[in-house]
Formats: sequence, structure tokens, C-alpha cells
Amino acid sequence: MNDELQHLKNLGKTSVQWLHAAGIHSANDLRRLGAVSAYRAVRARGFRASKVLLYAIEGALLDVHWNELPPAHKAELNGQVEAYAAHNKS
Repeated sequence: MNDELQHLKNLGKTSVQWLHAAGIHSANDLRRLGAVSAYRAVRARGFRASKVLLYAIEGALLDVHWNELPPAHKAELNGQVEAYAAHNKS
């Protein structure tokens, strides 16, 4: 697969397929949405993506390996995901 997203750090074949299924087809799409919205879009499509995908997307946007994200940055991302989920509970 010759895909722009797959050339980004941290994103492999499965991650890219999930992003495509969520309507994210380019690095620009990913930058426009940001890691949290892209992760939520993948989860909304029913994929059982772990938080590692969230970190991988953020790392791809920052061009660093996801495991190099500082714990505080990961906690901030998790907080944004949880805040969205809490806000949209009905």
C-alpha cells in the first residue's frame, strides 16, 4: 500500500485502514482533525482501538515515536477523550 498516512511515523497498515474507514485520507485531514478527534472517529466506526492509537496519531503529527510522548502529554490527551465522552453521555 502506497499511502501518505502510512509514511507517517507510528502508523501501520491497520491504523491507516481504520483512519480511512473514518474518512481520514491524508496527513492534512489528520492535522485538521487532531489526534483526539481522529481517535474518536476511529472508535465511533466500531474499531476497538486502544489508547496506543491515540498516542500513535499524536506522535505521527509531532513526528516522534508515540512512546516518546511525555506522560503528562499522554494524560492530557486521555483527559480530552474522557471529557468528550462525559460531555456526550446522555
